[in-house]
Amino acid sequence: MSEELNFEQMLNETFKTIHTGEIVSGKVISVKPDEIVLNIGYKSDGIITRDEYSNDSNLDLTTCVKEGDSLEAKVLKVNDGDGQVVLTYKRLAADRGNKKLEEAFNNKEVITGKVVKVLDGGLSVVYDEARVFIPASLVSDVFEKDLSKYNGQEVEFVITEFNPRRRRVIGDRKCLLVEKKEARQKEILEKLHVGDIIEGSVKNVTDFGAFVDLGDIDGLLHISEMSWGHVDSPKKLLKVGDVLKVFIKEIKETKIALSLKFPNENPWIDAAEKYAVGNIVKGKVARMTDFGAFIELEPGIDALLHVSQIAREHIEKPSDVLKQGQEVEAKVVDFNEDDKKISLSIKALLPPAENDAETVPVEETADTENVNEADGAAE
Repeated sequence: MSEELNFEQMLNETFKTIHTGEIVSGKVISVKPDEIVLNIGYKSDGIITRDEYSNDSNLDLTTCVKEGDSLEAKVLKVNDGDGQVVLTYKRLAADRGNKKLEEAFNNKEVITGKVVKVLDGGLSVVYDEARVFIPASLVSDVFEKDLSKYNGQEVEFVITEFNPRRRRVIGDRKCLLVEKKEARQKEILEKLHVGDIIEGSVKNVTDFGAFVDLGDIDGLLHISEMSWGHVDSPKKLLKVGDVLKVFIKEIKETKIALSLKFPNENPWIDAAEKYAVGNIVKGKVARMTDFGAFIELEPGIDALLHVSQIAREHIEKPSDVLKQGQEVEAKVVDFNEDDKKISLSIKALLPPAENDAETVPVEETADTENVNEADGAAE
């Protein structure tokens, strides 16, 4: 019996001793698609299963190592019950990866990892077998409801929180995108000038205007700058994806105001000649109030047809005799280029009636003055 003990003792002394958690090195003596056998200089060989080699459950281990290769691993179990040593390569790599992550965190270094899983709240990324979580709010500089397009992709990020004990290693990709975007915007802004005519595509349409993508920077096309004429709703005029030629009206820091009202197309340029006092013109009823109707002579030029100038007989309000969109013919009785106001009269085209007064009643003149004050300009 003592001889047997001495033989076992001598055998044990021939091989090194190992402990759980210890890092060992050895040579690959056998490799299968799902298992690696490693000679670690111990009385039993070490086994690395596919699950303990990589997070990829479909990985073929024969494509990763071959017989004779040297490999380091960490001891999970000295004896699995069948006399074999259970090793892990993945966890050793993760430990080393975590050290690199800590260095990247301390140095604010930009690193690249692969997205291995898309979660409800963000992305699970592997960097040197170490896991990093990028919350959905830090994945992009714009809201993205579906993150599935990132699955399997390589992404750049920085570590903003590192606490491996609580399994909190947080990455941020958004800050890098914002930084790059700001740099591109600065470069673009340096090249743009007020008055430049540029091309862009409609990115979003709202009730007050449209945002136009100019390439890494957006410009605002306000509803008041969409046409020389009246625009009821931007959504009736534009849609997402429309390509526009616009000119830059104003640049204020990173805000760009755009316009489709090109100065050379201003309808008031030759208005003095076309709408001189005495000219007979045609237009459509654009809108009506109790004191008169505004007649669109052309996009961008509206004229006031006062209720007293619609007919010779008394009319309570314009809507009693006129309809929206109705075409009318009238005479220009007043033209004010400075204030951009034009006054029309249908009455002046009608044949004179018996006992017709030669002058405009006092109350009519007063009404016209009140109209100008209340309505602004008849543009």
